[in-house]
Amino acid sequence: MEHLLNCMKIIGDDTIQRTQLTHRLELVNAFQLDKGMKVLEIGCGQGDTTIVLADAVGPAGHVVAIDIAPKEYGAPITLGEAAEAISKSSLGQIIDFHYETDFLQFDAEEKFDVVVLSHCSWYFQSTGLLESYMQKLKQIAHRICFAEWDIDYKHFGQRAHFYAANISALYTAYVENEGNIQNLFHKKQIKELLQTAGFTITKEQTVDASYLQDGGWEVDYSNYLLGEFPQVQPKIQSLINSYAYLMNEQQENILSLNSFVICAHS
Repeated sequence: MEHLLNCMKIIGDDTIQRTQLTHRLELVNAFQLDKGMKVLEIGCGQGDTTIVLADAVGPAGHVVAIDIAPKEYGAPITLGEAAEAISKSSLGQIIDFHYETDFLQFDAEEKFDVVVLSHCSWYFQSTGLLESYMQKLKQIAHRICFAEWDIDYKHFGQRAHFYAANISALYTAYVENEGNIQNLFHKKQIKELLQTAGFTITKEQTVDASYLQDGGWEVDYSNYLLGEFPQVQPKIQSLINSYAYLMNEQQENILSLNSFVICAHS
């Protein structure tokens, strides 16, 4: 892990980064990648998962990492700053970053061994857009590995994260914004989208993520959003108030939702 932390040193607090990296290592382990594979990562962000993918495929492999956001996006470290630091690291030669890149316009010259979408689907503004991605993925990928938060939570301490995510999703229904939750997708929906696109599901797994900081971050952000909501219909306002109560009245320590992993082949 230490060499991966060195690659991400610019991004910030070592304790936070170590915790986040632990989870990404667990996700990529579930993806079961082989050395020498050619991987496309969609929604790479600041490259937290990208470096783990590069480490997994090794010097004989290659990772193409794309994101629709511009290099200037992100705080306190922008996507471009993170990519530049990673490119100068020991794994830099294995990775090609492409920002402001719409996957639907992305020209793939040959098929990838694996395409990875890890914790990026909630950014999608519609189910139809994600469906379009799946259909194109069928044309360029031998395998797809998909990971996202699992809203089918199992521990009572994960309830606050669940309701925080729902409040953020409701907010996007009324206010156009660039928040990291535009839609919530249940794992059953993802399976159906993959199967409709012609993929065969080969693996399903739950990966513990309860120890991550994300649940607390989302609760803090959703409490901020509660003061930003425009006037909505009384029934919707009642729903928002109920979610806020359930989110904030949780007595247990806030646990993050787990992640689900779905792998499929074309």
